[in-house]
Amino acid sequence: MRHMIGFLRKIWEFARPYRARLFLGVLTGVISGLVGPLLIATAMIVYAAVFPSANDPEARPPIKHLPEFVQTWFYDARDGLNHGLQTHHGAVWALIALIPLISLLRGVTGYLNVYFLQWAGTRAVADLRTKLFAHLLDLSAGFYTENATGKLVSRVMNDTQALQTILTNVVSVIVRDPITLIGVLFYLFSQQPRLTLFSLIVLPACIIPIAIYSRKIRRSSREAQAQSAELVQTMTEGFTGHRVIKAYNLEKIVAEKFRETARRSVNLIMRITRASEIPGVLIEFFGACGLALMLAYVIHSAGARPKPTDFLQLLISLIYIYQPLKNLTRLQNQIVQARAATERVFEMLATKNSVPEPAQPKMLHADKADIIFENLDFNYGEKPVLRNVNLTVKAGQLVALVGASGSGKTTLANLLLRFYDPARGAITIGGVDLREFSTRDLRGQMAVVAQENVLFNDTIRRNIELGRVGATSDEIVAAAKHAYAYEFITQKPEGIDTVIGEKGVSLSGGQRQRLAIARAVLKNAPILVLDEATSALDTESERAVQAALDELMKGRTTICIAHRLSTILHADMIVVLDQGKIVETGRHDELIQHGGVYQKLYELQFAS
Repeated sequence: MRHMIGFLRKIWEFARPYRARLFLGVLTGVISGLVGPLLIATAMIVYAAVFPSANDPEARPPIKHLPEFVQTWFYDARDGLNHGLQTHHGAVWALIALIPLISLLRGVTGYLNVYFLQWAGTRAVADLRTKLFAHLLDLSAGFYTENATGKLVSRVMNDTQALQTILTNVVSVIVRDPITLIGVLFYLFSQQPRLTLFSLIVLPACIIPIAIYSRKIRRSSREAQAQSAELVQTMTEGFTGHRVIKAYNLEKIVAEKFRETARRSVNLIMRITRASEIPGVLIEFFGACGLALMLAYVIHSAGARPKPTDFLQLLISLIYIYQPLKNLTRLQNQIVQARAATERVFEMLATKNSVPEPAQPKMLHADKADIIFENLDFNYGEKPVLRNVNLTVKAGQLVALVGASGSGKTTLANLLLRFYDPARGAITIGGVDLREFSTRDLRGQMAVVAQENVLFNDTIRRNIELGRVGATSDEIVAAAKHAYAYEFITQKPEGIDTVIGEKGVSLSGGQRQRLAIARAVLKNAPILVLDEATSALDTESERAVQAALDELMKGRTTICIAHRLSTILHADMIVVLDQGKIVETGRHDELIQHGGVYQKLYELQFAS
């Protein structure tokens, strides 16, 4: 019970901003619930007025507890019907209009109940998705190495939908249907207490299937959510990796994997469906058994049998309460499913960033500040990547990091950007540890050009502007010219307002790199990180991109991760890493004369 209260409290945090509409939804649900027994009572009053012969003229069972003016109106209407509408016309027409009016009231309040709850639920889900998406974006790079993209998409889109289920279906049912049940039962007990008691004697038996099948749903719901996440992951991999899939004729294999995952998902959904619907069938059966017991009691009763009006009233009322009972059964199952999904969302919201922000961040002044790596150790899980790295990068220097794949070059750059924190040691800028700056301030003074830069499905203008949001059109064009990108931009059908597709699919590799460089130029950050920015380009593209990079590096502290050694021959310092350790440092000529690891790398590339 304590866990359920805590769970509902978390739900309330997102519903609170919309509590006015939520309250209106609850209020109209209460009214809609009360209209149910009112409709039954009204139907019996109309029946008693239209068919007076079915009642004892001396008794007043349908109206005996009602106010005097209602009883007067009832008898006026009955007299008017008995005399062929020659008297009491108003009372007769009021009688005729009564059931449609009550039905209209029930329909309107039911509609408003759903509308207001849907209004609050939809906005609460949007808020939850926004909060979760923003939270995930703030988590460290390490979080993304441990969680697949499809899983995260499923959390944001599918699991959050459970909140809307709770705020619309669950709240609607939990407010309206219990009130309907209580109202109808109160009406029945006030009219026919003994017959009602006999017909409801089997009601406790309905609890047994609800308890049994709720456990089945609880077990299956988490599995179903996991299968849904796997399905999204398979789709994500299929769409993003479509080139590899086509190149290696993997369409059938990937489609078969999707089909198998979808099949498992369907099996779980059908298991949940069976567990949700079977209790409703059993409730109807037990309800019919209750009616049978009531009939047996009536047939074998030693006393006088109930009047036809009384019996009809009881029969209609008992049939009427079946649907609310079934809804409440489904309610338990919906809560179990929604809780299984929503708790996964709250678990993810509770995930702490492994790169915490400082309580009182210091201001970073990276311009003309040295960068120092001191006694640096770093591990990816159990695997050691960097060991006792010590390096000083002077302000304005171009420092190149070289070494075999897996030697730790990119990791060093990632630590500088504070995508991760070191296991031991520190990185300082201007003598201050990076962990004392806010990550926003730190990354705001660094520009990155990587081997594979992310371009968005937007215009060229917007992709460059992301370097400094709010830049003028002239500044964007100037950045494009500095990056040697303006010439190919002007050749596009819509120029700088051309939409380049997902990841810049409509551009060549060299063009994508130059847009990334233009973005870095526009940012105008004092520290520049180049992560193998030209390694994937052909010779002609490399020359154009390298010219743009040379322009970008002027006056900036640059750390360049290089695969092609020809691009860093003029570096102020070359740092050679091997198996996570710095083994050599110096300029190109010095390292060649030294005859160590760098010379071997150089000879391998330039052997021809």
